[in-house]
Amino acid sequence: MKSVWNGSISFGLISIPIKMYSATESRRLDLDMLDKHDHARIRYKRVNEDTGKEVEWKDIVKGFKKDESYVILEKEDFENANNKKSKTIDIEEFVEETEVADMLFKKPYYLEAQKEGTKAYNLLRDALKKTGKLGVATFVMRQKENLALIGVYKNVIVLHVIRFAEEIRDAKEIKLSKTKTSDKEIKMAESLIENYTEKFDFKKYKDIYNKQLMKIIESKSTGKTVKVKQEKAEPTAAKDLMAKLKASLEQHKKKAS
Repeated sequence: MKSVWNGSISFGLISIPIKMYSATESRRLDLDMLDKHDHARIRYKRVNEDTGKEVEWKDIVKGFKKDESYVILEKEDFENANNKKSKTIDIEEFVEETEVADMLFKKPYYLEAQKEGTKAYNLLRDALKKTGKLGVATFVMRQKENLALIGVYKNVIVLHVIRFAEEIRDAKEIKLSKTKTSDKEIKMAESLIENYTEKFDFKKYKDIYNKQLMKIIESKSTGKTVKVKQEKAEPTAAKDLMAKLKASLEQHKKKAS
């Protein structure tokens, strides 16, 4: 694995030199965009909008438009914006895991101690495990300020990049129906949830879509036409809710027996 960020993680006066690795990987099939007439690949070009000529990466800079001209920013400008946060993941406080809403989570990274920081790394890891708390930290990566939570997964310190409050849209924009549900319906739904409740094991969930898509690709490569039965879920009408709940419970009982 190639590290995506090198620096230090600190809490209090303790500083731990670390390397950061992406903890996830994309499982999407690598599909190319083609011209439908001759199947030639479509290429994206970086083009100067005034001259129409292609521009090489080495000649591209970043700029902020101010009035009618651009202020050009160099690599050093981004680092100088907050030099400390460009090199350090600062744990500013600790919180209970239950206090963090799941929708804040964006992307996990594994943190690995560099040679001189192994004991301090183990100290932070073991303390986090014992207390069951998460560290709240900020740092800069790829010219962007990040808010993060520091926790432990399978004995490895994991950094979860989370969303800032201003990145979450106000839920008031969502239209909610005022239709009421009866106590009987709620109790039936609770029973259904209880019947379907199991210990979470994410290993049993597989990426079926990619496998099915690959089968279609392999069939088409041999000249076969693939027909897939289209399934459409019909919305359950309010008058049918109880009947559907009962039927769901019966179906689950049959599967379990």
